[in-house]
Amino acid sequence: MSQSRESIAAGWVLLIHQIPPKPDYLRVKIGRRLQRVGAIAVKNSVYVLPDGDQSVEDFQWIRREIVDGGGDGSVCRAAFIDGLTDDQLRDAFRAARDADYEEIAQAARAIQLPARARGRDATGRGEDEISRLRKRFAAVAAIDFFEATGRAAADKALNAVEMKLAPANVRQAVATSRVDRGKYRARTWVTRKGVFVDRIASAWLIRRFIDPDARFRFVDPETYRPMPGELRFDMFEGEFTHDGDRCTFETLLYRFGLETDPALTAVAEIVHDIDLKDAKYERPDTSGIETLLTGIARNTPNDDERIEHGGALFAALYASARGAAG
Repeated sequence: MSQSRESIAAGWVLLIHQIPPKPDYLRVKIGRRLQRVGAIAVKNSVYVLPDGDQSVEDFQWIRREIVDGGGDGSVCRAAFIDGLTDDQLRDAFRAARDADYEEIAQAARAIQLPARARGRDATGRGEDEISRLRKRFAAVAAIDFFEATGRAAADKALNAVEMKLAPANVRQAVATSRVDRGKYRARTWVTRKGVFVDRIASAWLIRRFIDPDARFRFVDPETYRPMPGELRFDMFEGEFTHDGDRCTFETLLYRFGLETDPALTAVAEIVHDIDLKDAKYERPDTSGIETLLTGIARNTPNDDERIEHGGALFAALYASARGAAG
């Protein structure tokens, strides 16, 4: 939703309302509805969304609730000529979503599985909480119209907790097992939709060096149910995902015995630093690659196309690294 709204946002949609002082619950109810659709206030009783059919519909429904409650309101399309600029509004939307993402990240980091807890109840409580946070993350992402930077950190925090709560046998398998590339041919590889750095790079690695006939599926992790024969990557309890301080690309590299290729190792270091943001390798070209991948993600809402365009970028990066190594 966020990609399509941004792409058509030639202007803005405003809701201008008057809510009666009583009953008190109406103002609270409308405030929550406005938060849920991602609107921000530009003045008292004036709220804005990026232009688009969904924005108009959202505001029309909220206006109806206001009118039914004894208030009044108008919905209009607008362009800001003086005072507020479009860039300022976009920054305000990003700041609002960054605050939401930071709240999610902090809640994820606060989840602790007691060291002595071995019972299902303790683990179950953690899984219930992370499931709630995943739903909250999906709701925020749906109203993240302008790609707030906090999204990656929140996703990383959630991934870390999911990995911690994963069954011990899954963690051990990820950490220790090498696999035979010959057994991974013409498979269906599944990952979370909205692919970005690690998932784009991993898909390129899979198709280029592991499974040339790979098919990819991009799913909602909340509703996805594994099918027989599918392989999950960069997903909770996936066959190939983060392992300790390794990103998924590095895990695939290690488990398929590809880490001896110095050019692939160079690519892995770039992917690691962009994905994990720990500046472990500090390669000089990392920031430029991140900028290009961000541009691909912003301009390409379709996951298959992101992998195609991102794959071309990683292929060129690999070729350059091979030349440097030679």
